[in-house]
Amino acid sequence: MKKIKKMILRQSLQNRIVHWGVAVSTFALIISGMFQMPVSKRYMINELPLMAWSGDYHISLIMHYVGAFSLIFFVSFHLFFHIARAEFDIFPKKGDGVKSLKIIKTMLFGGVEPKSEKYLPEQRLAYFFIGLVLLLLISTGLIKTAKNLAGWNLSEGLYFWSAQLHNLGMILIILGIIGHLAAFIFKANRPLLRAMFSGKVDANYIKERHSLWEEGVKMADKES
Repeated sequence: MKKIKKMILRQSLQNRIVHWGVAVSTFALIISGMFQMPVSKRYMINELPLMAWSGDYHISLIMHYVGAFSLIFFVSFHLFFHIARAEFDIFPKKGDGVKSLKIIKTMLFGGVEPKSEKYLPEQRLAYFFIGLVLLLLISTGLIKTAKNLAGWNLSEGLYFWSAQLHNLGMILIILGIIGHLAAFIFKANRPLLRAMFSGKVDANYIKERHSLWEEGVKMADKES
C-alpha cells in the first residue's frame, strides 16, 4: 500500500495569486513590448494562425498598458502588505551568496546540503534581483508614459535614458525568468514549484531541507 504523504501549507492563496498575477502581467508586457518594436511583422508572426492581431500596434499598446496596470497593482499590494506586517523572510540575508553556491554545488556533485529557512538563499537572491528589475521597468515605464500625457514636459535626455533603461530592464527580466525556471531542473527544487500551484509541500521535505523554518517544522511535526 502506497504511503500517503503528509502535506503542509507553504504558500497562502494570497501569495499564489500575487505570484501568478506578477508572472502573467510580466509575460504580457514582454510579448506586447516586443510586438511594438515591431518584431511581429518583421518575422511574420502576424501571418501565423490567430496571430494577425500581433501586427496591430494599437492592440499591442493596449495590451502593454493593461499588463503594466496589472503589474503595478500586484507589486504595490505585495510590498504594502508585507511591509505593513513586517514580513521580510524572502528578503536577502548576509551570507546568501556563499550558501547558494554551496547548495548548487551539492545538487550538482552530491554531498550534504546546508539547512535552510522557509526560502532557500538562492530564492531570496532571485527575488531581490527580479524585484529590482521590475521596479526599474515600472519607474522607467511611467516616465515613458508621462511623455505622452498633456501638461508633462520631459527633457529629451530623461526620456532617452528612461527608454534605454527600460529596454535593458526587459533583457534582464527575461534572463531572470530563465534563471528562475532553470532552478527547477534540479529534482530537489521541484516540490517548491508544485507548492506555487497547490500551496502545499511534503512535511518530511520541510523537516529535511527547511529545518531552520521554525513555523514550518512545527506544522510538519503536527502532521507526523
